[in-house]
Amino acid sequence: MSAVFVTGATGTVGSAVVADLLARGQDVIAGVRATRDERIPDAAVQREFSYVAGAGEIHDVLDGVDRLFLLRPPAIADVQATLFPVIDAALRRGIRQIVFLSLQGVQANRRTPHHAVEQYLRETRSPFTFLRPNFFMQNLSTTYAEAIRRDGEIFVPAGRSRTAFIDARDVGRSAAATLTQPGHIGKAYTLSGEQSLGYRQVAEIMSAVLDRPIRYARPREDAYLARLASAGAPQDYLEVQKMIHRVVRLNISAFPNRAVRRLTGQPATSLEQFVDDYRTAWIT
Repeated sequence: MSAVFVTGATGTVGSAVVADLLARGQDVIAGVRATRDERIPDAAVQREFSYVAGAGEIHDVLDGVDRLFLLRPPAIADVQATLFPVIDAALRRGIRQIVFLSLQGVQANRRTPHHAVEQYLRETRSPFTFLRPNFFMQNLSTTYAEAIRRDGEIFVPAGRSRTAFIDARDVGRSAAATLTQPGHIGKAYTLSGEQSLGYRQVAEIMSAVLDRPIRYARPREDAYLARLASAGAPQDYLEVQKMIHRVVRLNISAFPNRAVRRLTGQPATSLEQFVDDYRTAWIT
């Protein structure tokens, strides 16, 4: 059996990877927490998987696998104790490719767990491919959705910066392409959308597509963090949010590219299309 093992298979990106691999006729093994997860398509094989499992269990769960899609769940900070053993087990199994979902700009940010994973994959001479996505459009339909639904506003401390948002579905398509086509071992791809937008423009696009007024509130960082804290967000989450949006305000995420088009043969999803596809996320 020559299958792709997908970690995070029920998540935003992982589910897109599973769907696109199946569409390409690939054998897919989805790593799940329970023995049966209804969110996984019937065409995929399900195997119970945990990052905190013992080395032997991880080795066994990769039986019949020759490629691995690896991502770091947000709750995991200690990648040395969790992701590194998965990499080691995959290498012992003779894995021929590990596609790692990393982070845009990670090469210049040594404090992130993603940097540590990239470095380990290099040190172990793994057959890696790095995908480094920009900010997900799905943040609008998840993290920021409540304020948009309730108040008709995007409450993000991004100032006048611009972002080349990427649809997570495009990340899934790109991952499937790199896992099924030759020539991607040892490569790193920054995945951005083809539009560079300020949040005022985002609000205008959402207003037009949803036919209701949406505005960009442009809060100060302290007001944004105070709102998160009042909602019960822990301090470590506040620190991550502070770092993320300071990077945004430096316009590091502003630059569009055509990486998705080059990898998949199709253009990246426009924000207009994304908002139309996800419009139910903002219905009150």
